[in-house]
Amino acid sequence: MKLNFRKTGSGEPMIILHGLFGSADNWFSIAKELEKDFTLYLVDQRNHGDSPHSDEWNYKVMAEDINELMEEEGIEKAFFMGHSMGGKTVMNFALRYPEKVMKLIVADIAPRHYPVHHQTILEGLSSVNLSEIRSRKEADEQLAKFVPEPGIRQFLLKSLGRNGEGDFIWKINLSVIIDKIENVGEALDYKNSFDKPTLFMGGENSNYIQDKDKADIDRYFPNSHLIYIKNAGHWLHAEQPQAVIDTVKAFLK
Repeated sequence: MKLNFRKTGSGEPMIILHGLFGSADNWFSIAKELEKDFTLYLVDQRNHGDSPHSDEWNYKVMAEDINELMEEEGIEKAFFMGHSMGGKTVMNFALRYPEKVMKLIVADIAPRHYPVHHQTILEGLSSVNLSEIRSRKEADEQLAKFVPEPGIRQFLLKSLGRNGEGDFIWKINLSVIIDKIENVGEALDYKNSFDKPTLFMGGENSNYIQDKDKADIDRYFPNSHLIYIKNAGHWLHAEQPQAVIDTVKAFLK
């Protein structure tokens, strides 16, 4: 699949992937700093942002999408960074195409299986009556019945767009995400490991990377280390952008 992406900066290539319900623009503020040292590819994964929709949605095809992007752009190898679902995608990519990865950064996700835990958000997104709302404010009011946190609603509403007729649409492929949400939590299942330098960044206030995950991390990524970003939850790059920038730059030196 030909993915939508934004290319910016100069230097060695770095491919950055967003998480579930996100898009490439989640990384724009971080990119402004990293583009001074790297050629960045900020990617919309399939069924998100401005990339195409597909009924096929799992980590195998998402990793293949990235490989196709690299081939079309003539990228032999790159640095990789992914958050949450994007972190799972880059882990899968590194284990499938290790020769194409120079260093790997995984933000607040582990190799293990995660049970479905987005039901309330999915119910909220489904509850927004796209044919009746006249403004983003009205969409926000409807979504607030399910998602009380303003910051999370603001993040989700970045996926609210308009079609050619001016009608509101979800840019994410909501029906497929609902139908196949269990795929997002899939554990890694490989016999090989990725031996190049790998950084796992967890949010200090997040429960996505726990002590019990260290065995799986060491198994698949033996040349890795784990750090926690202070005063950050799951969306660590939004909550503590400077700390993430400093950590990433230090690791990629």
